[in-house]
Amino acid sequence: MANFHQVALTFVPGIGPITARALIEHFTDADSIFQAGKRELSAVEGMKSKTINAILEKKGFDLAEKEMVFMEQLNVSSYFYTDENYPARLRHCYDAPSLLYFKGAAELNKKKVISVVGTRNATAYGKELCNELVSGLRSQDILVVSGLAYGIDIMAHKACLKEEIPTIAALGHGLDRIYPAVHTGIAEKMIAKGGLISEFPSGTIPDRENFPRRNRIIAGMADATIVVEASFKGGALITAEIANSYNRDVFAFPGRTDDEFSVGCNYLIKTNRAHMISNINDLEYILGWTKNLKKEAKQISLQLNLSADEKKVTDLLEKKDLVPIDDLLLSTGIPQSKLAMTILGLEMQGIIVALPGKMYKLA
Repeated sequence: MANFHQVALTFVPGIGPITARALIEHFTDADSIFQAGKRELSAVEGMKSKTINAILEKKGFDLAEKEMVFMEQLNVSSYFYTDENYPARLRHCYDAPSLLYFKGAAELNKKKVISVVGTRNATAYGKELCNELVSGLRSQDILVVSGLAYGIDIMAHKACLKEEIPTIAALGHGLDRIYPAVHTGIAEKMIAKGGLISEFPSGTIPDRENFPRRNRIIAGMADATIVVEASFKGGALITAEIANSYNRDVFAFPGRTDDEFSVGCNYLIKTNRAHMISNINDLEYILGWTKNLKKEAKQISLQLNLSADEKKVTDLLEKKDLVPIDDLLLSTGIPQSKLAMTILGLEMQGIIVALPGKMYKLA
């Protein structure tokens, strides 16, 4: 649970996710930021005098106090980006929210997380694809993320509830309301095993500009984003573009060339922005997932002259069958550029194998 100063930091005028991270990197924690003087705050790169004065004047403290009361009354949790319970995949995104509000019971850092998005005007074809996709995920220990919107989003959530798969909705407003209101019943059912997540505090209305920000949470929380059905314009393609910018896998179901709500998917496939899939088997193959995977203990010969970084990677791979690149980054603590060279070296030695979907395992 985030503390008061972590919550208050998000209410200070002029402080967004990137500035918040810069401040935390400089001062280590939020408490120290509000204890710092003008000279100390000025030492942080990119800090404007307006923002410094807002911190010194503790602007936003009154709003933070109200938010703390709201969270307590409605049993809402809040996770600062340095918290263990903050979605680890999202934390790696440069523009990730510094604070998330969450109501629910889902584990946000499951081993497998996917996002399912699509048009608000889902056709019978899209609905069938969505239901078959989610049904096929039943055997996987997985978390499904979407946006609670009309069309494919709500179809994905409903299918998850039917298959008893944890599902989370990322919202473009505060957790004091549900939009669209007609999905309130579904949202309430989701809280029992899944949940609702948002970077927006209570009182935030579902303004149009909030939804692209919401979409980056959908893309950033997942290993892969699946576009079921989409027109050429709309939130689904925005989410796919964001996922690509985060170096996450994107998948799309193809459709007829003259179908308005398949144009977006066909475009993603045609321009190599998405893998083409036709069923769950395609998804599992590309991501390197296999059903009933048998664990085998694999020992690295002591005669191998491994560096300290190489040993960190192999030690982790000995404990797990398949490890995505994000988990390697998070668990080993090796900088991204250095990790890439370490992985390449291990591959050249024949010690590890790279699989589709940026997954790795021992050879």
